[in-house]
Formats: sequence, structure tokens, C-alpha cells
Amino acid sequence: MEIQWLKAFLATAEQGSVSEAAEQLHLTQPAVSKRLAALEQQLDTPLFDRIGRRLRLTDAGRALLPRARHILNEVSDAERELRALGSHVSGSLRIATSHHVGLHHLPPVLKTFSARYPDVALDIDFLDSEQAYEALAAGEYELAVVTLALKDYPSLEARVIWPDPCVVVAAPDHPLAQMPVLDIADLARYPAILPDLNTYTGRLIKREFDARGLKLTAKLATNYLETIKMMAGVGLGWSVLPRTLVDDSLAELPVAKLHILRNLGVINHRARTLSNAASALQQLLLATSDQQRAVPGSR
Repeated sequence: MEIQWLKAFLATAEQGSVSEAAEQLHLTQPAVSKRLAALEQQLDTPLFDRIGRRLRLTDAGRALLPRARHILNEVSDAERELRALGSHVSGSLRIATSHHVGLHHLPPVLKTFSARYPDVALDIDFLDSEQAYEALAAGEYELAVVTLALKDYPSLEARVIWPDPCVVVAAPDHPLAQMPVLDIADLARYPAILPDLNTYTGRLIKREFDARGLKLTAKLATNYLETIKMMAGVGLGWSVLPRTLVDDSLAELPVAKLHILRNLGVINHRARTLSNAASALQQLLLATSDQQRAVPGSR
């Protein structure tokens, strides 16, 4: 069984299309089809069913998928360990990030990284933080820069880069914004616009309500904080947002004894050897964190 066959199989499984797999692998479509046919012939079983224009994995294909990914990760790790013997930072680097972190925190770091290491080809995917954790645990990325989970994952190492304090907000003309002093029970009387309550940020908020035996009514839910900001700003409900996103379109609500702090940071798999490029980006992120701590009052 050849490594190139497995690469063709994995790309096709992920893309659901031979043509898209060929584009990802920088091969012709016949070349990918030939590799898939050779793999199926060796295994003596079909790996895909063609349904419409898409390919779907057969039972054999689904059984092979995690094994193929593991084999290719092992080969990739071996290549990285050998390349790491040198000092030149180059090659491709695939990372995941959340939309909020990718839009509001990561750009200055990436700008410095690209200028310092021009031979690195960055491949960045935007995912919800929860999805990024799962993908990193499965070996799909070297690094993820996301909202950190509320619990520890033994196989993953997480480091805080940006503490991200959050505040309760509403439109300036919302009834809650007219109250000089608020309690969390006051919030419970009005609908909220929040991230999905299964997200790390959503769980932080729900935990505060559960601790007081209060019902949290989420009228609308979206994981895009910029969208939440817009909807709260036009009066559709109160919300909780990072303080860095609050502007004149929102009023910060002084809710007594409600402190919500989430952490944004970088995660990597403990069992995976980082490439020189991934190590360089991780060190740059950690240096960013150190610089923030060295500046009094910085966030």
C-alpha cells in the first residue's frame, strides 16, 4: 500500500469529489482516480459510492479513514522530525482559528510571522473553537488559535495568549440600559442574544445563571460575535460580548457580581512533533502574551 494512494483516498474522502481532491493535491483528475483504483484493487473492496455528483464512503471506506489519517500523520511527523534537524523555517503550515480570534487578535501576529518567515505557506481554516479542538485531536492541524476550553484535554496542550474579559451589553434604549443598578435576575426577565449554549462562551454564561437557579432565555443564537453585536445594538436583546468589541452602538450594563472571563490561546497535540514553522508561530504567539503581561493595564 503506497502513501500516495492513501493521500488520494484521504483527500477524496474530505472533499467528496475526485476533481476537488486533484486540485488539493495539485494532480490531474485521472491521476487521483488511478491511485484510488489501485488502492481499491489491493484491498479488494470499493471505498466509495457515487451518489449524484458526490462520492460517499462505503463501510470499508469509513473503516479505513481514521487508519489512513493516522498513517499519514505518522509519516508527516517523521518528515517533520527530520526537517527539524535543520534551522530553516519553511514548508506549509496548516492551522485553525475561530472567526473572532482570526479577525481581531491574530492579524498582527500573522503579519509579523509572514514578514519574518516568507518561505512558509500558511493554510488557515476558520472553525468554531469546539470544532478546532476536535480537529486538532484528530491530527488535522498542527496548531489552533481559539477560545480555550473550560476543561483540560490530556492529549492537548493549551496556553493562554489573550485574556478576554466579557461584559453584558444592550442597545442604549433597551429597558435594562435605563436601570442604574442591575442584578443577574434582572437579565433573566429579558431575552438574550448569545452564542450557542454548547459553545465555550455560551457555557460560561449559562453557568452563571444555573448557579443562581435562573432560567436563561436565548431568543436568538449565533456563534458570530459581530452578528450578535449588531443584533444587540438594534435592540433585539441583551448580550455578553468581549469588552474589546463594545462601542457607542452598545451600552455596557453594570450587573453586580457577574464576572465573565474567557481565555483565548493556542493549542497543540502533545504527541505531535511540531514543524519548524509551527514552532516559530507558537513562539511568536507566546512572545505576544509575554509583551502584554509586561505592559501595565494591557488586555
